[in-house]
Amino acid sequence: MSLHKQASVEKFKNRKALIGIVGLGYVGLPLMLRYNAIGFNVLGIDIDSGKVARLNNGESYIEHIPAAKISAARSSGFEATTDFSRAAECDALILCVPTPLNKYREPDMSFVINTTDALKPYMRAGQVVSLESTTYPGTTEEELLPRVQEGGLVVGEDIFLVYSPEREDPGNPNFETRTIPKIIGGDTAACLEVGIALYEQAIDKVVTVSSTKAAEMTKLLENIHRAVNIGLVNEMKIVADRMGIDIFEVVDAAATKPFGFTAYYPGPGLGGHCIPIDPFYLTWKAREYGLHTRFIELSGEVNQAMPEYVVGKLVDGLNDQGKALKGSRVLVLGIAYKKNVDDMRESPSVEIMELLEAKGCVVAYSDPHVPVFPTMREHSFALSSEPLNTENLASFDAVVLATDHDKFDYDLIKSSARLIIDSRGKYRDSAAHIIKA
Repeated sequence: MSLHKQASVEKFKNRKALIGIVGLGYVGLPLMLRYNAIGFNVLGIDIDSGKVARLNNGESYIEHIPAAKISAARSSGFEATTDFSRAAECDALILCVPTPLNKYREPDMSFVINTTDALKPYMRAGQVVSLESTTYPGTTEEELLPRVQEGGLVVGEDIFLVYSPEREDPGNPNFETRTIPKIIGGDTAACLEVGIALYEQAIDKVVTVSSTKAAEMTKLLENIHRAVNIGLVNEMKIVADRMGIDIFEVVDAAATKPFGFTAYYPGPGLGGHCIPIDPFYLTWKAREYGLHTRFIELSGEVNQAMPEYVVGKLVDGLNDQGKALKGSRVLVLGIAYKKNVDDMRESPSVEIMELLEAKGCVVAYSDPHVPVFPTMREHSFALSSEPLNTENLASFDAVVLATDHDKFDYDLIKSSARLIIDSRGKYRDSAAHIIKA
């Protein structure tokens, strides 16, 4: 056993290690809180000086993480910094940075690579480096391994490299960081051993796989499974609608089967930083092996067509009332990508808003979790959330229910709106002014 490995394992087991978390977003922040809660000192590193200042002031910028928790962490060994040189102090460097797609639907690895390059000069013997960002199989081996070893450190002897994909589900009250089993793959057996020592302190169940590649592929399979099943049920929705059948009734009925069926529900498209993006990581990497991932690409096509489908239903509804889409006032209900969160990434609601605006609609939105439309890389609307009251709802030609937050008053919406386009199956009755989409 190498002395470095032994010392590292001991440090994590007796909780004397300093945990470094790089990237303080929806993944990094809950992980920080978990390590802090069990007595570790945690250093958060982020390039965003605004985020760092807010955290150091005990503030939160993620709705489901209360400021009180950040404040408590600050007073018990948590600190945030933009200074990458402080990575040298850390015993673990856990990378939680974005892995988006570029406009050609190819992996944008710039965040992972730039972060690793920024940390590289400060890596030292005894550290464990863990990548949590979703990525294609081979990333840890091909991109991180050579960079970590550039300065003469040997992975598996001096420094330890693992891949352990994040599995956060924001807004899900049934699971938290601690209770979601953690997959780990190591570059070597020694790497895996140190990785286990790092994570088993904080996570109830650690699941090991034979390599970093297998761990990377595991995360992709989880997300592809979801994307394909949502694509399937979205396609079924269109067929059911044409046949005059309520797809939500059918899914609920099928879900009573106690084996062999998992309920997935249709919607206005796919959102979030995982499901619409991650499957294409495998599509891209598979090309290197001369393979085509037809299931992934087909489900992507179906899911990407959903915002257009919802707009088509709106066109039909307005048309029946003798109105054109152009010039109509339309209120989009819910612009976060899923219910009860404030996360806007890849939200199909925003795509619906853009399609409507392009066709001459006067677009507004209401979302109790997003008071002001945020600055986004791809989209911009100078809008604030509309209050939901009888008078305001009635002033719109139509409302599109895009994200079914629990905070919405669905009875008020139903009684006040002139026309409702329901893409989430909230209204099961067949009222004349409700169109299922």
